[in-house]
Amino acid sequence: MGILIEDKQIVVPGEEVAEGMDFLPAPGTFRDGDKIVACQLGLVNISGRLIKVIPLEGAYMPKRGDVVIGKINDLTYSNWFVDIGYAYEAALSMKEATTEFIERGAELTDYYTYDDVIVAKITNVTKSKSIDLSMIGPGLRKLQGGRLLEISAQKVPRVVGKQGSMISMIKEITNCQIIVGQNGRVWISGTEIWQERLASEAVLLIARKAHTHGLTDRVKAFLESGSKK
Repeated sequence: MGILIEDKQIVVPGEEVAEGMDFLPAPGTFRDGDKIVACQLGLVNISGRLIKVIPLEGAYMPKRGDVVIGKINDLTYSNWFVDIGYAYEAALSMKEATTEFIERGAELTDYYTYDDVIVAKITNVTKSKSIDLSMIGPGLRKLQGGRLLEISAQKVPRVVGKQGSMISMIKEITNCQIIVGQNGRVWISGTEIWQERLASEAVLLIARKAHTHGLTDRVKAFLESGSKK
Protein backbone atom coordinates (compact mmCIF):
# COMPACT_ATOMS: atom_id res chain seq x y z
CA MET A 1 0.00 0.00 0.00
CA GLY A 2 1.27 3.49 -0.82
CA ILE A 3 3.40 5.03 -3.58
CA LEU A 4 4.54 2.52 -6.21
CA ILE A 5 6.55 4.97 -8.33
CA GLU A 6 9.25 7.50 -7.42
CA ASP A 7 8.62 11.21 -7.81
CA LYS A 8 9.65 12.45 -11.30
CA GLN A 9 9.78 8.91 -12.66
CA ILE A 10 8.46 8.44 -16.21
CA VAL A 11 5.27 6.38 -16.47
CA VAL A 12 3.18 5.15 -19.39
CA PRO A 13 -0.62 5.04 -19.72
CA GLY A 14 -2.07 2.22 -17.63
CA GLU A 15 0.86 2.05 -15.22
CA GLU A 16 -0.08 1.87 -11.53
CA VAL A 17 1.29 4.83 -9.58
CA ALA A 18 -0.10 4.34 -6.06
CA GLU A 19 -2.22 1.91 -4.07
CA GLY A 20 -4.65 2.63 -1.26
CA MET A 21 -6.97 5.49 -0.39
CA ASP A 22 -4.35 7.76 1.22
CA PHE A 23 -3.61 9.47 -2.11
CA LEU A 24 -5.83 11.39 -4.52
CA PRO A 25 -5.72 11.35 -8.34
CA ALA A 26 -4.92 14.68 -10.05
CA PRO A 27 -4.63 15.53 -13.78
CA GLY A 28 -2.95 12.77 -15.76
CA THR A 29 -4.17 10.00 -13.43
CA PHE A 30 -7.43 8.25 -12.50
CA ARG A 31 -8.64 5.96 -9.73
CA ASP A 32 -9.26 2.29 -10.50
CA GLY A 33 -10.57 0.66 -7.35
CA ASP A 34 -7.99 1.29 -4.66
CA LYS A 35 -5.26 2.10 -7.20
CA ILE A 36 -4.22 5.34 -8.92
CA VAL A 37 -3.29 4.75 -12.55
CA ALA A 38 -1.50 6.96 -15.11
CA CYS A 39 -3.58 7.90 -18.16
CA GLN A 40 -0.80 9.58 -20.15
CA LEU A 41 2.94 9.36 -20.79
CA GLY A 42 4.76 11.73 -18.48
CA LEU A 43 6.53 12.51 -15.21
CA VAL A 44 4.99 11.58 -11.87
CA ASN A 45 4.54 14.58 -9.60
CA ILE A 46 3.71 13.91 -5.93
CA SER A 47 2.49 16.92 -3.96
CA GLY A 48 1.23 16.00 -0.52
CA ARG A 49 -1.63 13.55 -1.11
CA LEU A 50 -2.09 14.56 -4.75
CA ILE A 51 -0.53 12.52 -7.54
CA LYS A 52 -0.47 13.81 -11.08
CA VAL A 53 1.35 12.98 -14.29
CA ILE A 54 2.86 15.90 -16.21
CA PRO A 55 2.98 15.14 -19.95
CA LEU A 56 6.47 15.14 -21.46
CA GLU A 57 5.22 17.02 -24.50
CA GLY A 58 2.06 18.84 -25.39
CA ALA A 59 0.65 22.05 -26.76
CA TYR A 60 0.25 25.06 -24.51
CA MET A 61 -3.27 25.43 -23.12
CA PRO A 62 -3.89 29.04 -21.97
CA LYS A 63 -5.35 29.63 -18.50
CA ARG A 64 -6.51 32.75 -16.71
CA GLY A 65 -3.66 34.17 -14.65
CA ASP A 66 -0.87 32.79 -16.85
CA VAL A 67 2.00 35.18 -17.56
CA VAL A 68 3.00 34.67 -21.19
CA ILE A 69 5.48 36.03 -23.70
CA GLY A 70 3.78 37.03 -26.96
CA LYS A 71 4.50 38.64 -30.31
CA ILE A 72 2.32 41.37 -31.83
CA ASN A 73 0.82 39.88 -35.01
CA ASP A 74 -1.81 42.43 -36.03
CA LEU A 75 -3.76 45.44 -34.80
CA THR A 76 -7.00 47.33 -35.35
CA TYR A 77 -8.10 50.80 -34.25
CA SER A 78 -8.64 49.57 -30.68
CA ASN A 79 -6.80 46.23 -30.18
CA TRP A 80 -3.55 44.43 -30.74
CA PHE A 81 -3.63 40.72 -31.63
CA VAL A 82 -0.91 38.65 -30.06
CA ASP A 83 0.63 35.28 -30.93
CA ILE A 84 1.07 33.38 -27.65
CA GLY A 85 1.91 30.01 -29.18
CA TYR A 86 -1.68 28.80 -29.23
CA ALA A 87 -4.08 27.98 -32.07
CA TYR A 88 -5.96 31.25 -31.45
CA GLU A 89 -4.49 34.73 -31.08
CA ALA A 90 -5.00 36.70 -27.88
CA ALA A 91 -6.41 40.23 -27.80
CA LEU A 92 -4.87 43.19 -25.99
CA SER A 93 -7.22 46.18 -25.71
CA MET A 94 -6.17 49.83 -25.36
CA LYS A 95 -7.35 50.04 -21.75
CA GLU A 96 -5.29 46.96 -20.79
CA ALA A 97 -2.18 47.91 -22.80
CA THR A 98 -0.84 50.72 -20.63
CA THR A 99 -1.64 52.89 -17.64
CA GLU A 100 -1.34 55.91 -19.97
CA PHE A 101 -4.51 57.37 -21.46
CA ILE A 102 -4.71 56.54 -25.16
CA GLU A 103 -6.90 58.95 -27.08
CA ARG A 104 -9.43 57.54 -29.52
CA GLY A 105 -7.90 57.51 -32.99
CA ALA A 106 -4.32 57.47 -31.67
CA GLU A 107 -1.69 55.61 -33.69
CA LEU A 108 -1.43 52.29 -31.87
CA THR A 109 1.93 51.47 -33.47
CA ASP A 110 3.40 54.24 -31.31
CA TYR A 111 2.89 51.86 -28.38
CA TYR A 112 3.30 48.35 -29.82
CA THR A 113 3.86 47.38 -33.41
CA TYR A 114 4.29 44.27 -35.54
CA ASP A 115 6.73 41.67 -34.14
CA ASP A 116 7.18 43.50 -30.82
CA VAL A 117 7.72 40.99 -28.01
CA ILE A 118 5.72 41.56 -24.83
CA VAL A 119 5.14 40.04 -21.41
CA ALA A 120 1.44 39.98 -20.58
CA LYS A 121 -1.03 38.27 -18.28
CA ILE A 122 -4.07 36.31 -19.44
CA THR A 123 -7.15 37.83 -17.81
CA ASN A 124 -9.85 35.73 -19.46
CA VAL A 125 -10.32 32.62 -21.59
CA THR A 126 -13.83 31.94 -22.89
CA LYS A 127 -15.36 28.68 -24.05
CA SER A 128 -15.15 29.97 -27.61
CA LYS A 129 -11.36 30.35 -27.14
CA SER A 130 -11.37 34.14 -26.98
CA ILE A 131 -8.32 35.14 -24.94
CA ASP A 132 -7.85 38.55 -23.28
CA LEU A 133 -4.51 39.96 -22.17
CA SER A 134 -3.39 42.74 -19.83
CA MET A 135 -0.07 44.53 -19.53
CA ILE A 136 -1.00 46.39 -16.36
CA GLY A 137 0.92 44.88 -13.47
CA PRO A 138 4.43 44.26 -12.13
CA GLY A 139 6.89 43.01 -14.74
CA LEU A 140 4.44 43.25 -17.65
CA ARG A 141 6.13 45.20 -20.44
CA LYS A 142 7.63 45.30 -23.91
CA LEU A 143 10.92 43.41 -24.16
CA GLN A 144 13.87 45.05 -25.86
CA GLY A 145 16.81 43.14 -27.34
CA GLY A 146 17.92 39.83 -25.91
CA ARG A 147 17.07 36.46 -27.42
CA LEU A 148 13.89 34.40 -27.36
CA LEU A 149 13.79 30.63 -26.90
CA GLU A 150 10.83 28.29 -27.34
CA ILE A 151 10.52 25.12 -25.29
CA SER A 152 7.62 22.82 -24.50
CA ALA A 153 5.26 24.49 -22.05
CA GLN A 154 5.32 21.23 -20.08
CA LYS A 155 9.04 21.81 -19.30
CA VAL A 156 8.52 25.27 -17.78
CA PRO A 157 8.21 24.02 -14.15
CA ARG A 158 11.59 22.26 -14.45
CA VAL A 159 13.24 25.34 -15.95
CA VAL A 160 11.89 27.50 -13.12
CA GLY A 161 12.61 24.93 -10.39
CA LYS A 162 11.14 24.65 -6.92
CA GLN A 163 10.42 28.16 -5.62
CA GLY A 164 12.37 29.54 -8.58
CA SER A 165 15.61 27.80 -7.57
CA MET A 166 16.75 26.66 -11.02
CA ILE A 167 16.14 29.91 -12.88
CA SER A 168 17.67 31.91 -10.00
CA MET A 169 20.86 29.83 -10.29
CA ILE A 170 21.07 30.49 -14.04
CA LYS A 171 20.53 34.23 -13.50
CA GLU A 172 23.17 34.42 -10.78
CA ILE A 173 25.92 32.56 -12.65
CA THR A 174 25.31 34.16 -16.08
CA ASN A 175 24.30 37.62 -14.81
CA CYS A 176 21.40 37.61 -17.29
CA GLN A 177 17.85 38.88 -17.05
CA ILE A 178 15.54 35.93 -17.73
CA ILE A 179 11.75 35.85 -18.07
CA VAL A 180 9.99 32.50 -18.44
CA GLY A 181 6.49 32.59 -19.90
CA GLN A 182 4.08 29.84 -18.98
CA ASN A 183 3.52 29.34 -22.70
CA GLY A 184 7.05 27.95 -23.09
CA ARG A 185 8.80 31.08 -24.32
CA VAL A 186 11.93 32.22 -22.52
CA TRP A 187 13.49 35.67 -22.94
CA ILE A 188 17.17 36.07 -22.05
CA SER A 189 19.17 39.31 -22.01
CA GLY A 190 22.78 39.72 -20.90
CA THR A 191 25.44 42.39 -21.12
CA GLU A 192 27.72 39.99 -23.01
CA ILE A 193 26.82 37.66 -25.88
CA TRP A 194 28.57 34.71 -24.20
CA GLN A 195 26.41 35.18 -21.10
CA GLU A 196 23.22 35.02 -23.19
CA ARG A 197 24.53 31.97 -25.02
CA LEU A 198 25.46 30.16 -21.79
CA ALA A 199 22.07 30.90 -20.20
CA SER A 200 20.29 29.79 -23.40
CA GLU A 201 22.22 26.52 -23.53
CA ALA A 202 21.42 25.87 -19.87
CA VAL A 203 17.68 26.38 -20.46
CA LEU A 204 17.74 24.06 -23.48
CA LEU A 205 19.70 21.47 -21.47
CA ILE A 206 16.99 21.49 -18.80
CA ALA A 207 14.28 21.15 -21.45
CA ARG A 208 16.05 18.12 -22.99
CA LYS A 209 16.83 16.43 -19.67
CA ALA A 210 13.73 17.46 -17.70
CA HIS A 211 12.89 13.84 -16.84
CA THR A 212 16.31 12.94 -15.39
CA HIS A 213 17.50 12.85 -11.78
CA GLY A 214 20.34 15.07 -10.52
CA LEU A 215 19.48 17.76 -13.04
CA THR A 216 20.26 20.71 -10.76
CA ASP A 217 23.83 19.49 -10.13
CA ARG A 218 24.35 18.82 -13.84
CA VAL A 219 23.14 22.29 -14.82
CA LYS A 220 25.26 23.94 -12.11
CA ALA A 221 28.39 22.13 -13.31
CA PHE A 222 27.60 23.10 -16.91
CA LEU A 223 27.15 26.77 -15.99
CA GLU A 224 30.25 26.95 -13.83
CA SER A 225 32.46 25.36 -16.50
CA GLY A 226 31.00 27.68 -19.15
CA SER A 227 31.47 30.82 -17.05
CA LYS A 228 35.22 30.11 -16.63
CA LYS A 229 35.94 29.97 -20.36
